[in-house]
Amino acid sequence: MRAATAAAILLVTVIPAFAQRAEARRVQSAADVFQALTHVPEHEVPAALVHQVEGIAILPGVQKVGFIVGAQRGKGVLVARGSDGAWSRPLFITLTGGSVGWQAGIQSADIVLFFRTRESIDRVLRGKYTLGVDASLAAGSLGREAGAVTDQDLQAEIYSYSRTRGIFAGLSVSGAALDVDWDANASYYGKDIGKPQEVLSGAGLPDPQSAAELRKVIADYMKSVK
Repeated sequence: MRAATAAAILLVTVIPAFAQRAEARRVQSAADVFQALTHVPEHEVPAALVHQVEGIAILPGVQKVGFIVGAQRGKGVLVARGSDGAWSRPLFITLTGGSVGWQAGIQSADIVLFFRTRESIDRVLRGKYTLGVDASLAAGSLGREAGAVTDQDLQAEIYSYSRTRGIFAGLSVSGAALDVDWDANASYYGKDIGKPQEVLSGAGLPDPQSAAELRKVIADYMKSVK
């Protein structure tokens, strides 16, 4: 009986700690992906887009598997810019979706979504949100010519960027759904989250080191864009 009790106590303490470390790794991966996107001189994001950004979703290692009918699944985080210009704590999200077509293969991609409007972020917080349906979605431009993009050229609410490592062609997040990952948020912050806004406001929540590092990576980049 004592052995069983000790084992139960061990599980209660070890499992949450392990889950929290897993979520911290997700946040660190998000920071790495963002740095990979923004720290290559030949691949710059348009300054006009950066200056308008209200939120950023980063989804490392999104998997897409398909043979005629495809499915994609990924986990990541969403951060939002506050009224004071500061970036929020990461809100854990998931991406799910499917597509139909003549396709075969397995692909892994890191995806970064730039939200230009606060309304599009608020719709994500309210529940399942379909990219390209609930908000207009466009592939973001990269490269030295991207600097010529002006505010007038930016018409979509969300711009997507991806880094593909696999051999599967035709990756698209259009039609995929974003949703709040309630379990991951509870694990990372050590308490049940009643509303996603609680995470973005940060009120009464811890500020893990990985969250602070992600905010710094994003804030430093935003300051560097002229």
